[in-house]
Amino acid sequence: MSSLLDTPRAPVDPDLSACHAEPIRVPGAIQPHGRLLVLDPSARHPVARSDNWTAPALEAALARLHSGTAATLAPGAAPVSLGVWGFGQVQERWDVSAHRTERHLLVEFEPAFPTDGNDAPIYSLTRVFLPRLQGADSINGLAQLAATEMKRLSGFGRCLVYRFDEAGHGQVLAEDTDPGYDSYAGHHFPADDIPQQARALYVLNHFRQIADAHYSPVPLRIDDRSLAPADIDLSQAQLRSVSPAHLEYMRNMGTLASMSVSIVIEGRLWGLISCHDHAPRFIGVSTRLACEHLGQLLALQIQSKQATSQVTERLALRQHTLDIVAHLADSDGTLSLLAEVPTLLHFAQASGAAVVRDEDVWSVGDVPPDGAIKDLANWVAGLGVEVFHSHQLAQDYAPARALPDMPAGVLAVSISQVHRHVILWFRPEIVKTVTWAGNPRKNTLAADGRIHPRRSFESWQESIRGTSAPWSAAEVAVAGELRQALIGIVLRRAEEFAEVAHELARVNKELEAFSYTVSHDLRAPMRHIAGYVDLVVELERKALSERALRYLGNVKDAAAYAGQLVDALLDFSRMGRAALKQRPVDMQVLLQDLVHELSRQEPERRVQWSLDPAFPELLADPLLLQMAARNYLSNALKYTRGRDPAHIAVRAIHRPEGDGIEVHDNGVGFKMEYAGKLFGVFQRLHQAEEFEGTGIGLAIVKRIVERHGGSVWAWGAPGQGARFGFTLPRTQAASPPNTSALPPGSP
Repeated sequence: MSSLLDTPRAPVDPDLSACHAEPIRVPGAIQPHGRLLVLDPSARHPVARSDNWTAPALEAALARLHSGTAATLAPGAAPVSLGVWGFGQVQERWDVSAHRTERHLLVEFEPAFPTDGNDAPIYSLTRVFLPRLQGADSINGLAQLAATEMKRLSGFGRCLVYRFDEAGHGQVLAEDTDPGYDSYAGHHFPADDIPQQARALYVLNHFRQIADAHYSPVPLRIDDRSLAPADIDLSQAQLRSVSPAHLEYMRNMGTLASMSVSIVIEGRLWGLISCHDHAPRFIGVSTRLACEHLGQLLALQIQSKQATSQVTERLALRQHTLDIVAHLADSDGTLSLLAEVPTLLHFAQASGAAVVRDEDVWSVGDVPPDGAIKDLANWVAGLGVEVFHSHQLAQDYAPARALPDMPAGVLAVSISQVHRHVILWFRPEIVKTVTWAGNPRKNTLAADGRIHPRRSFESWQESIRGTSAPWSAAEVAVAGELRQALIGIVLRRAEEFAEVAHELARVNKELEAFSYTVSHDLRAPMRHIAGYVDLVVELERKALSERALRYLGNVKDAAAYAGQLVDALLDFSRMGRAALKQRPVDMQVLLQDLVHELSRQEPERRVQWSLDPAFPELLADPLLLQMAARNYLSNALKYTRGRDPAHIAVRAIHRPEGDGIEVHDNGVGFKMEYAGKLFGVFQRLHQAEEFEGTGIGLAIVKRIVERHGGSVWAWGAPGQGARFGFTLPRTQAASPPNTSALPPGSP
């Protein structure tokens, strides 16, 4: 039987919620193959006992306990062996152990078996098994050795070693079985087979034995009327009775005896060694200790393998990190250059990667559309985490479910907590088939209200969709290290740029002072040249030839043009020296006055002016703002000569960063490849013979707008006209200038 799921989770039976609340630590009963005594903290007075004691045996046990050292045990410590005791009419021999809870001293009596001297299981384990374990080259190899050895030690018919994934599902890594036992190699067991409270017990008590799945629990008889059976914590008791649902689970599986050894790594339940038998089976304390020791050896070897693997992986990842950092360190530190680093995809074994900086996206490899990337980056930035990772993105990020091109896995680092600067790596979906040991949905709720586990453990397959290969702990950790390295580079570059900006500001001030002085001092010589030419022509016209008069006319025109350049340069230098006197400016009135003024300059032309019905009120220096607007409108009027009629439109602009205007015309236009020159000093894209001017007007506009903290832009196409615009911030605090040759949204 098979099923197709959209998520990588085993189905969760809502009825199983009761299992998580079952009082498995305080069942009030034990398994019948042993006996239990519960004493007060002084170890002198019994407060409870299992209901299978004979009076003589109980008296003998209590007498020996009173003379022992059980009272010195620390609460919460592991059980301590008190040796083998013999008492009763037939001198029954018992392995006795004791442990203390916060309220009681618990003493357990289990049937004793003869020891084997130097052939005891613990010695065999050390001599033979440990060297084999150390020679294994993989975790699966370790698991197989452990399964084989555990089966030999315990004598059970089937032994499984399985690990838990992030969702708690168990995957069988290795098994060793006798003929007649079903194989579960490669199978998965759903997380709900072991409730969370049972998992916590496996961490506390590493060994659990159920000698007979048909046993009848032996209740605890309470001698202290102030107590109830549920007051006695049996968490560390080997004889603790287990849930009836679990016993039924065993019987449905065809298992009448079971034994489990926990694989605990760094305080976390990594997996289990689970043994099953078709017939009842009890193992003695010496064998149990060997099995527990085997589990500890296996856990240590797995931890060592994982640590070695993680170190190797981290070293490889850090080499990729060094390559990325070196590539960026040799540049200006712009994050967009990350998309050009050859090892960017190798860093996270990704199929695609993207760098998002505010509204800009640079990508490499197989990635979703830019809009989806920006939305995802915005969501990641909003989480407020430095590193985010998911191998089932549709489960964590709802919009991903509606996008067919969205990858299943993403690893992301946020470079800034203020701006949207995010680096993302993507992994594609991996459709995989999971074989479960029985349909995990087949748990049932009977009329008596008790949960009944599934009856069949035959292979049951599901196709898991919507997941990618998971991100390893090393990948996530090194991604965080890469983030810190990139922040360091960006900060270092910012400091260098700040130093350069400071030096440029000083040099600019010197240049402004120099240009002001030079332009001011050159005005008089230019006027003198023009004036003396006029005098020569007036006084000596009759003596001069036509050629001489023509030459003198050229000199006068050149002097006049040089004077215009000097005046323009003087105006430009004043833009950086004059103090701003900001106040609200009514742009509607300002623009109407300018249109009226410019219309009178060339009355013979047909010019169709178009203004929006309303314009924003701008906070600016009125004189400087008028100069900037006049330059835009004058340029539009100048470069539409030859158009009949000329169309000039002024539009209101409203953007998140501020308000402003944009001037459209149907003039000669320009090639966008030259747009970067437009706002420079003395930059012209057309011959002076075609269109007069000094080439400094747009530079003045840029200077004025930047002094107000705004931004300018331009767009054009040859023969199709041009658009020039600017925005100013809405507050008096001027923001850093943001100059672009192309406005957002332009074709």
